[in-house]
Amino acid sequence: MTSVTRIHSRTAVLVDENIDTDRIIPARFLTTTERSGLGKHCFQDWRYLQDGSDNPDFPLNKPAARGCGILVAGRNFGCGSSREHAPWALLDYGIQAVLCSEIADIFRGNALKNGLLAIVLDDAEHNWLLKNPGIELSIDVREQAIELPDGGRIHFQLEPFARHCLLNGVDQLGFLLQQADAITHYEQQQEKAA
Repeated sequence: MTSVTRIHSRTAVLVDENIDTDRIIPARFLTTTERSGLGKHCFQDWRYLQDGSDNPDFPLNKPAARGCGILVAGRNFGCGSSREHAPWALLDYGIQAVLCSEIADIFRGNALKNGLLAIVLDDAEHNWLLKNPGIELSIDVREQAIELPDGGRIHFQLEPFARHCLLNGVDQLGFLLQQADAITHYEQQQEKAA
């Protein structure tokens, strides 16, 4: 996992609410444990027509949304079944952050553990972003702030451990492995005390 300290990008908007993990990455593509390659199937059944061509009505297929790394999504994003493949697919597609007024807890946890910034905003901030697609935002993970084009800032909260992992580019296992010397020392002390 690479560190996530600052994201600067235009926004793409999906106004639909209740976008579940099966819509993000359909279950038929969950046969791999590889993180790469899933981006081509991200929003598969929404993004493509039956003949495999791009669906011109899918918002992320519009020219203005191409290359956007920040997704502003409708309320209750990532609901449904738990699958790490959903954040993997979004990251491989090029999405680095999801902003929403309500993000399913399990999806948010999976996203943050895998380096996808999942930020919950209040309703007013969220509605403003939904109504202003394509704006340039800078997200500062260390400061927990989103810089708006007019210089204004939206503050957000991340759980401290998730923030630490994002800033340092480690997942939970990587964090534990970094503590190997301290763990060994503790175990040795416990053996001596027994």
